[in-house]
Amino acid sequence: MSLTLYYHPLSSYCQKVLVALYENGAPFTPELVDLGNPERRAEFLKLWPVGKFPVLRDGERIVPESSIIIEHLDRHHPGPARLIPEDAERALETRLRDRFFDLYIQEPMQALVGDRLRPLESRDPFGVERAKARLRTSYDMLERDMAGRTWAMGEAFSLADCAAAPALYYADRVVPFRDSHPAIAAYFERLLQRPSFARAVEEAEPYRHLFPG
Repeated sequence: MSLTLYYHPLSSYCQKVLVALYENGAPFTPELVDLGNPERRAEFLKLWPVGKFPVLRDGERIVPESSIIIEHLDRHHPGPARLIPEDAERALETRLRDRFFDLYIQEPMQALVGDRLRPLESRDPFGVERAKARLRTSYDMLERDMAGRTWAMGEAFSLADCAAAPALYYADRVVPFRDSHPAIAAYFERLLQRPSFARAVEEAEPYRHLFPG
């Protein structure tokens, strides 16, 4: 069945799915969603009324949410790189690490970016400090975990690394970590050199000016 990905290249969660697709060379049709265009927005809301991307169409099946999309691809369109281990315990650890990057790095990073997009009179200094504190705590945890590891789960690239790459890319722009967390910095350099993520970064470049700050 043919795959269609509804996405935007600048979105960190869309990049997460792109990395998974590029890792395995899965053929798909990219469908860029411009939510600022009323017609395109209406079309997308018919597909997925929540209005969040990425969304994958696999034949007649609609698959939302980045982690679920990658699970779907790994199960129904497997390639040479298995992104979720077959071992149940190892798979559970990988999913936990994926949630760590989404909830404790992506989420506070997006809170900081969202605050920058608000009018000055509507900004939330308390929320900003709370998000920065969560990011710093997450960096400290990840620094310990990455000592001696090549990828998030060890020597094999996985779902967790798909989540880590865009999360760290944008988080470094709001709360930099390269000078303070050498293990994360080294891991991030490996992610930047990974062809799948390098491609996602390059494709986002024409939209980079839209990122605040």
